[in-house]
Amino acid sequence: MVSMNGNQIEALIGMLLTFGLLVLMILPSAIGTVHDWRTDRRIRQAQEARGERTAQKSSSRSTVPSTATWYADARRSKKFVSS
Repeated sequence: MVSMNGNQIEALIGMLLTFGLLVLMILPSAIGTVHDWRTDRRIRQAQEARGERTAQKSSSRSTVPSTATWYADARRSKKFVSS
């Protein structure tokens, strides 16, 4: 049997406490993600049961142009007249 000295016991307790805190911090996020997956699956099943089809988007990003794009388009559309 292997005996541990005081420093090794303190290190083991520290690692276990650190691991425990890590689990406590990650657990709510993991539970929420699983809950979201289940909810999405149930919504999809209900839509399929009613015969509804949802259009798939090619990207999750918004297609609305940014302010910088609007500014650039406005400047491009102006006719520059040299005097």
